[in-house]
Amino acid sequence: MNKRQIQIFDTTLRDGTQGEGVSFSCDDKLRIARRLDEFGVDYIEGGWPGSNPKDMEFFDRAQRELKLRHARIAAFGSTCRAGLDPADDPQIQLLISANTPVVTIFGKSWDLHVREVLRTSMEENLRMIRESVRYIKSQGREVIYDAEHFFDGYKANPEYALATLQAAILGGADVVVLCDTNGGCLPWEIGQIVDAVRRDLLGHSLDGDEPSNGHQPPAADVVLGIHAHNDSETAVANTLEAVRRGCTHVQGTVNGYGERCGNANLMSVIPNLQLKMGYELVSPEQLAQLTELSRFVSELANLSPDTHQPFVGASAFAHKGGTHVNAVVKHAMSYQHIDPALVGNETRVLVSELSGKDNIAVKRREFGLDGLSREEERQVLRQIKELENAGFAFESAEASVELLLRRTRTDYTPPFELIDYTATVEHRAGRGMFSEATVKVRVGDKIFHEVAEGNGPVNAMNRALRKAIQQLYPRLQHHHLKDYKVRILDSESGTAAKVRVLIDSTDGERSWSTVGASTNIIEASWIALADSVEYFLLTDAERQARQQEGAVTA
Repeated sequence: MNKRQIQIFDTTLRDGTQGEGVSFSCDDKLRIARRLDEFGVDYIEGGWPGSNPKDMEFFDRAQRELKLRHARIAAFGSTCRAGLDPADDPQIQLLISANTPVVTIFGKSWDLHVREVLRTSMEENLRMIRESVRYIKSQGREVIYDAEHFFDGYKANPEYALATLQAAILGGADVVVLCDTNGGCLPWEIGQIVDAVRRDLLGHSLDGDEPSNGHQPPAADVVLGIHAHNDSETAVANTLEAVRRGCTHVQGTVNGYGERCGNANLMSVIPNLQLKMGYELVSPEQLAQLTELSRFVSELANLSPDTHQPFVGASAFAHKGGTHVNAVVKHAMSYQHIDPALVGNETRVLVSELSGKDNIAVKRREFGLDGLSREEERQVLRQIKELENAGFAFESAEASVELLLRRTRTDYTPPFELIDYTATVEHRAGRGMFSEATVKVRVGDKIFHEVAEGNGPVNAMNRALRKAIQQLYPRLQHHHLKDYKVRILDSESGTAAKVRVLIDSTDGERSWSTVGASTNIIEASWIALADSVEYFLLTDAERQARQQEGAVTA
């Protein structure tokens, strides 16, 4: 491991919340801060005091409620306004009153912004940066200076962009962060400009070049940082290149949340730095919490996790093609760039029409099913390919795959068998829409026939099935449907189109998914519904038996 310290600065609670659809309550922000501290980040930017009541509440409660073991809380704001002394600037005073050990302020690096946005002089902007940093330092705070639009500013006017950094350093900034605020830079541009800053401002570069401006560098030991946005899909690459060229302070957000296209995704930056580039950022035990951290923040943001996100997504180490699975079974790393356990993820084998016999063998072992021959596994594979051709999709419905495997066994006895069902939808005067279903099933040598009303035909069938068999399977009360999705597979067929139904279910401890497909939406729904109930009854009975055996043994 490279022992050079890389500072991890998380801005999920500030910059991340500027992303469309991202919102956290104050309680959410406190919970996330605790989890980030446990994970091992060095800085947690909590928000902008004065911008909204929630951020003010966060800083107030953070002082009283957060007992952080490692991370330091930072408040965020801007330099003082033109013509004002920092001591008289209300926004600066709010930063001080937040009472955080760290204050992050941003200032303008791009002469375009100085002229057209601030509408002030170049000299006044330098004063605003220098004096704001100096004043906050005089209040006993660690100061991180974010050079907003630095890379665009450097391209337009390198001398002035460097002068803004020099102003922050002369003011006493502990860290100077180069920001690709518009997210438009490419990695080689980042590398060239970071190296120019190190050479011309700090007096050293990776190539050993002398300063090109002929001036004595103002501070050779100031910490240099990177803050990248993802508008060109290069935020992670830009961050890694900046570190490669000498930056030791890295800013980003969990899951890449942020304004427009988001920020550098720490869920990719951190494992790349630690596992690929050899830096020691967190302990191996903390790194193994990465996937859990990603999903925890997604849950609090009320956003579905990105399944295809590198390192932490559910599909990051999922294998579907038969050739891939065949290789992974023989050697796990043949189609994986790291051991997924290092980041708390896992290898998954999917089943679909692209599967080979090894996909089925892996799933059989994963489900703990014995007694199937290789020919029976091939039979299941053929059946899956035929069903997928008919509209089924099994990669998101593993409970249906397990049932196909179970039903192939010669000793398999289903917990119930369908005889027939009906489902009607009516509009009755004085009552409106009305749905009713009847279900007739066989359990052993008994036949049960029940009718139920429901909020729609599928709900009515669900209720009728439960009425028919719940007296024999009382634990069915723990089975609940979580989600019901319908997808039209051939919309050009109009009302005769084939549909696929995916049902997500839970018993409060486990979750599983089942699938059905047909040109009749009621039939597709029944297949998925019946499979969901059958899967629960089978696996729940086995779990109860194992628990009883454990109790007897104990």
